Amino acid sequence: MTDSINVVPQEVEGKVALVTGAASGIGKAIALLLNARGAKVIAEDINPFVGELARPGLVPLVADITQDGAAESAVALAVEQFGRLDILVNNAGIIINKLVQDMTREDWERIQAVNATAAFLHCREAVKAMKPNKSGAIVNIASYASYFAFPAIAAYTASKGALAQLTRTLALEVIEHGIRVNAVGVGDVVTNILNDVMEDGPGFLAQHGKGAPIGRAAQPEEIAEVVAFLASERASFMVGSFVMADGGMTVMAG
Repeated sequence: MTDSINVVPQEVEGKVALVTGAASGIGKAIALLLNARGAKVIAEDINPFVGELARPGLVPLVADITQDGAAESAVALAVEQFGRLDILVNNAGIIINKLVQDMTREDWERIQAVNATAAFLHCREAVKAMKPNKSGAIVNIASYASYFAFPAIAAYTASKGALAQLTRTLALEVIEHGIRVNAVGVGDVVTNILNDVMEDGPGFLAQHGKGAPIGRAAQPEEIAEVVAFLASERASFMVGSFVMADGGMTVMAG
């Protein structure tokens, strides 16, 4: 929904960003917003529909982020196309709706591979590219489920908890190199993430979001705004922060 983008001049002007899970939902909104605000963007996704995002300064990359070499190739493409890497947004994520007793090892490992391990690998390669420049910003898209338990999504909550701790630990490791690492704890956002486990995933999320104090679910563009802020110099004093963008769910839960 590019028509709804509120352009902040020079917010990320001249920066180069890599966004995973960029074919739809939050990732697509992030890629488009960063590009609209002056960044060159590599938009990575396993879904070939990511190709539809192609435009000046935005290069789609079809890749399976769980495969060996995927992170290295994505970072290398950013450097090859635009000369450097300044921003990494680990957005890609999947979910499975099974009780622990019904979950297979393959189910568990697939969720961890996409949501946690691929983020680790992209962080590792991004840091290598950012260190020579003595600057950079990494934003991980976590969840309010990083803190709270929900039945039938144990693999998802565990993976997002791992991502939260990766954020905090990596932040301490790389701040001396001028690289800031932060995370966004998203609540219910109207996306297609649940489409593999139910008939109308966006509809369910829109309805579930009404239970938040704000009374609704978020739109992807609202999360993109938070990411753009954390990726910019406006967030220059934020290191290892876990910013909740959940409509008040964590406040309500205490």
